[in-house]
Amino acid sequence: MARLFGTPLIKALIAFLLISAATATGDAPFILAHKKASLTRLKSGVERVSVSIDIYNQGFSTAYDVNVVDDYWPQDVFDIVSGNTSQTWERLDAGALVSHSFELEAKKQGMFYGAPAVITFRIPTKAALQQAYSTPILPLDVLAERPPEKKFEWRLLAKYGSQISVVSIVGLFIYLIVTPSKSSAGKASKKKR
Repeated sequence: MARLFGTPLIKALIAFLLISAATATGDAPFILAHKKASLTRLKSGVERVSVSIDIYNQGFSTAYDVNVVDDYWPQDVFDIVSGNTSQTWERLDAGALVSHSFELEAKKQGMFYGAPAVITFRIPTKAALQQAYSTPILPLDVLAERPPEKKFEWRLLAKYGSQISVVSIVGLFIYLIVTPSKSSAGKASKKKR
């Protein structure tokens, strides 16, 4: 075992891992962004898309001039109903979370594949703007013909209701027979004395 750690290749690999771990925990912001979109059908032919972007600073220092831009919603397919597709914050402290949301209304039917939002921020130690991307959204089937969902199937209750009630009554009867009552348990303990 001592001979295994004595080889120069293993020593170099261990040194590289230690140095990379030390630089990975450096004093810099680390931006993670999660983009979500959900569809809401208001009435036939009208559907809204609610978009929210959560931005986390998982690093060890503050990010400045944080800007999120999500301009990848085509104007021939969507209208902005509320909010903006971009937002700016002066700073994002280490471990902090900010959220941005807006709402769109769909004009055309079809599948839409959204792009990730772009987040730019500044680090005081670097002159160039840093860039991060959010997670992409799942494909949206906008204004799709969806059959109405049935919450409860009444036909099954009408067809199998009597069998279910008989089985449940028999099960309850067996449960009452098998489980001892409190009074019989008390009598058994008095007989042992």
